[in-house]
Amino acid sequence: MVDMQVTETSTDGLKRTLKVIVGANELAERFTSRIDEGKDTIQLRGFRKGKVPIGHIKKVYGRSLMAEVLQDLVEKSSQQALTDRQERPAMQPQIAFSEDKDELEQVMEGKADLAYTMSFEVLPKIDLVDFSTLKLEREVVEVDDETIDKAVGDLAERNVSFEVEEGRAAAEGDQLKIDFAGSIDGTPFEGGTGEDMEVVLGRGGFIPGFEDGLKGAKAGDEPTIKATFPAEYQVAELAGKEASFATKVKSVAKPVKPEINEDFAKGFGLDSLDALRKVMRERIEGEYAEFSRTKIKRALLDQLDKAHSFTLPEALVSQEFDQIWNQVNNTLKQSGKTFEDEGKTEESAKAEYRTLAERRVRLGLVLAEIGDKAKVEVTQEELRNALFREARRFPGQERMVYEYFEKTPGAVQQLRAPIYEDKVVDHILGEAKPTDKKVSREELLKMPDDEADVPGTPG
Repeated sequence: MVDMQVTETSTDGLKRTLKVIVGANELAERFTSRIDEGKDTIQLRGFRKGKVPIGHIKKVYGRSLMAEVLQDLVEKSSQQALTDRQERPAMQPQIAFSEDKDELEQVMEGKADLAYTMSFEVLPKIDLVDFSTLKLEREVVEVDDETIDKAVGDLAERNVSFEVEEGRAAAEGDQLKIDFAGSIDGTPFEGGTGEDMEVVLGRGGFIPGFEDGLKGAKAGDEPTIKATFPAEYQVAELAGKEASFATKVKSVAKPVKPEINEDFAKGFGLDSLDALRKVMRERIEGEYAEFSRTKIKRALLDQLDKAHSFTLPEALVSQEFDQIWNQVNNTLKQSGKTFEDEGKTEESAKAEYRTLAERRVRLGLVLAEIGDKAKVEVTQEELRNALFREARRFPGQERMVYEYFEKTPGAVQQLRAPIYEDKVVDHILGEAKPTDKKVSREELLKMPDDEADVPGTPG
C-alpha cells in the first residue's frame, strides 16, 4: 500500500481529474529500500562485490535508482487510487507532472513530495436489456436431395479432364495449349510472353478479350489477338493499354466430365457415392448454419444497439474513429478514388464514420458488460487453437507467426477478442431463445444492403 493523498480536482460527465500526492518521507523510504535491495549485487571498480559504500552507490546510481522508484510509485499509486475509488477507466489514465524544473529536481533529490495529476474517463454505467424481450429469428434452410445432386454435379464439373481432339475448333470450356508473345505499339513488354500455357476458355484466366480471340482456333493456327488491360490493372505501365498478342495454338482439348458413380467417389478417398453425398450434405449444412449465424448475430447487434443509450467515453470513440478513418483513406488511396467519386464529401463521410465508431464502441461496451456479468472467459486452449488456425494461413511461415504473437504487445488480443465476442453472443442467444424460421436458400443468402458491423469486444 502507498501512503498518499488523492483529491478529485475535476469531474465532467465521464471525465475525472485527480491530484495524487505521495509524501517525501514515503519516497525516501522506498529509495532507501531500493538501495538495500541492490547493494549486495552492485559491483564498482575498486570495491569488492557487496562492499560498495551506500554513499558511493547514491553518488553513482542515485538518480537512476530514484527514477525507478518514482516510476514504480506512480504505477502503484495511480492503480491504488482507481481501486480505492472503485472506478474503471475507459483507457489508460494520462499522467502529468509539474512543469517546474526546480520542483521536479527537488523530487529527484528526495526533498519534496511526489505530486502528479491523472486524467481519465470512467466506463459508463450500463443498464442491460432483458434478453427475453429481444425478438430474434434464426433462418433455417432444408438441405434436400436436389441440393445435394447439384452440389455433386458441380463437383464433377470442377474435376473435368481434357482430351485432345484433332481438328477441333476451340469452344467455350475447351483447354488450349498455346505460345504467345505480347507487345504494345510494337514493343514487347515484361511478362508478355509464355510457352506451353494452358488456357481454359471461359474461366477468365487472362485479360478481357484474350480468350475470346482464341474461340474457333484449331491446332496449328497462329491468330493475332488484340486485348486491353483493365484500367485498374496492378501493373501501372500496362493499365488501360491495348496489347497485341502473336499466338500459336499447339493443341485443343475437349472437356470430359467424369461419370458420377462409385469410382468417382473413391477418387476423393471415400468408400461410396452415398458417403460422398453425406459429406456434401454436412458441408452445405455447415455453410448454411454459418451464414444463418452471421445474420442472426447482425440482427442481435442491431437490437442491442437500439436498446442501450448511455454516454460514451470520448477517448474510445476518437480512437475507434481514427482507426476507421485511416483505413478508409488508405483504401481510397490504393484505389485512386476520392469521396466525391462515391457521392460524398469529406465532411459527410466523417459524420458517417463517426456514427459507425460510436456504434462499435457502444456495442463493445455492452458486450463486455454482458460477458463480465456472465463470467465469460477465453481459455488458453481456445487461444492456442486460434493461433494454430492463424499460423496455417501462412504455409512455411508458421514460426514467424508464432514469434509475432509472442513478441508483439496486444497481438494476442486480436485473437482473444473475436472468440470472447462469439461466446458472449452465444450466451445472449441462449437467453433470448430465438425462433426458427424456414426460408429458401436465396432468402438465407440475401444480406442487408449495409454490411454487418461487428465490434471488437474486450475479453
